[in-house]
Amino acid sequence: MSLKQQLKDDLKIAMREKNIVKRDSIRAINTMIKQIEVDERKELTDEDVLKLIQKGIKQREESIAQYKEASREDLVEKEQEQVEVFKEYMPQQVSDEELEAGMKEIILEVGATTMKDMGKVMGQATKKFAGVADGKRINEMTKKLLG
Repeated sequence: MSLKQQLKDDLKIAMREKNIVKRDSIRAINTMIKQIEVDERKELTDEDVLKLIQKGIKQREESIAQYKEASREDLVEKEQEQVEVFKEYMPQQVSDEELEAGMKEIILEVGATTMKDMGKVMGQATKKFAGVADGKRINEMTKKLLG
């Protein structure tokens, strides 16, 4: 079953169960999907949908940080609930140990020795860990291993 179909099915279930948070979160994902499909006139693959969900998570995490600064705990809670629903559709994230081992492999492959080689390493790493590790984690691990 495609991810888009799973979202449709889960939306129906959430509506039947009157699960407002899940319903609204799935609707937000569907809105992002529809917007891209209409604007670019193309059918999104599961990989494209995962990238959109990851983008949605990142946006909401940034919102959470801003809401915390403004002492708006009600909005922080709402955004965190949405992030949890979004994460249900993401593949299992790699552990720090797996990420570090994979990054060491990539560093050896490209022959990186200094921070000047970070671009090469990041290019390979974002392809290898697409969907299972976010760019921030990859960046931090690269800096740790090259610095």
